[in-house]
Amino acid sequence: MLVVDKDILARFCGRIRRLVVAGAESAKRPPRVALHGFPGGAEAFELVARWCYADAESGCGGAVTAANACVLRCAAEFLDMAADAPEAASTAAPSLVRMTEKALEEMPHWPWHTVVDAVKQCQRLLPLADTTGAFDAAVAALVCHMTVPPPAGDATPTSSSPESSAFRFSCDTKSSSLSLRGSCISRTWWFDDLVSLRPGTVERVAAALLARGTDHRVVARFLFYYLKCRIAGASAEDKKEMLEASVTVMSGLDRSAVSCKGLFGILRIAAPLKLTDACQQRLVAMIGRKLDHATLDNLLVPAPAGTGSLYDVSLVLRFLEAFLRGSAPDEPARLKKVGRLIDLYLAEVAPDPSLRPAKFLELATALPAPARDCHDALYRAIDVYFQVHGRLTEEEKMKICRGLSYEKLSPECCKHLARNGGFPTRAAVQALASQHTVLKSLVLRDPSELKPVAPSPPPSTVKRRETCYDDGGRGGGENDGQVILYAGRLDLTLENQNLRSLLDGMHWRVMELEKVCSRMKTQMTKMKARRAASRTARSLPRMCS
Repeated sequence: MLVVDKDILARFCGRIRRLVVAGAESAKRPPRVALHGFPGGAEAFELVARWCYADAESGCGGAVTAANACVLRCAAEFLDMAADAPEAASTAAPSLVRMTEKALEEMPHWPWHTVVDAVKQCQRLLPLADTTGAFDAAVAALVCHMTVPPPAGDATPTSSSPESSAFRFSCDTKSSSLSLRGSCISRTWWFDDLVSLRPGTVERVAAALLARGTDHRVVARFLFYYLKCRIAGASAEDKKEMLEASVTVMSGLDRSAVSCKGLFGILRIAAPLKLTDACQQRLVAMIGRKLDHATLDNLLVPAPAGTGSLYDVSLVLRFLEAFLRGSAPDEPARLKKVGRLIDLYLAEVAPDPSLRPAKFLELATALPAPARDCHDALYRAIDVYFQVHGRLTEEEKMKICRGLSYEKLSPECCKHLARNGGFPTRAAVQALASQHTVLKSLVLRDPSELKPVAPSPPPSTVKRRETCYDDGGRGGGENDGQVILYAGRLDLTLENQNLRSLLDGMHWRVMELEKVCSRMKTQMTKMKARRAASRTARSLPRMCS
């Protein structure tokens, strides 16, 4: 325990002076002053005491250096050592507050390591470091150093080699341009020195960098590097704090600055940590904005424990909702890319026996119509789902089939659907009818609208075609386009006839099913009549039987 002369300290410290006066009035013996929660602890109090004793002996205050300016500023605030305080006005004592503030104004000119140490000091001096402005001054000085490239030949103040793992991570880009690599060196040399900062401090530093106009990609790379270095071995509470701080900053960055792969990495780490609802919403929104860069493996997130499902389909639906809230409908290329990704995801989750029909239908119909030019992949996913979920009713199957656009099915898929006993009969009929309508519109189209095939076939081929399809076998190049048009019409007619035969087969199948149903109804009626007769016979008296 440090013991000092209270009279010397009372000359400079308004708080001690008030405590001494109050203690003297209420006690007969000299009071003992105890200071609880002193910022910086005993070491900081010793610095203040030395400053007071040096001033009392020499008439000038003790030295305030870059190493102790922040802690002395907070201690001076705690002890009320401002010269303009009413109690100190008559003593004409120098102000430690004024001296430390003057030192903090020179902080941007301090060496890099000294500024980093000052920021770390302020972390331990909260909340006084905030109220006094020391923390803001230290962060501002730090950012001032960070936005200035290091001298040539000095990649990092910590003498880290450009070949170190930290350097390679921070400069990992798809471009191999030397100029870009040099720019990466000049803007990321400070990564290693800031890894040891607390999450709240990292958030403040990143916000200050963005306010200074720093490239968003640099800030994003630093945050991912910070998480990579600190997550391993950290406690669950520390991981949660780091992730929430990083996600808060990333949510304000440009969409192109944040890596989709990195966001899914954060999602995997955050799954068991139960982040705040606001943080989860930010993370989902960021992933949704980058969904066109995701892969199938990214989306295969395991379902929460206790749900019984294999994959978290609800989470993917939230991604889609966030994607559609953006400018996706105005960007067809992005929309179709996500459509292909969701078709792959549907095929992967369809075999899950715990996936409810309503959830599967919601996923299949989440995207607007322009997202898919062809519904073949969606049909195959529905087919697998019907095979696994054999207990679905006809009505449930028809609801799921409403997500299909039969006009966007290929003829092969329509034929498969017509022969597929797992699909409702009505769906098969609708599919064939839609294909019939499409082909009919093609056949009845004005011949002038059909473009002749180019290049023209050889003369010998043309003559053979004219002999088969033209009147009288007249030759000449002027009829080439017309002959090819007839050939195309013939192919369409044959395809149309095949589909008509399939449609007739479906009608026959429906009639057969109706006959079977009628027979079953007749048999059930007979069985009910027999049961009624047997009950009547049992109820009669024995002598009448």
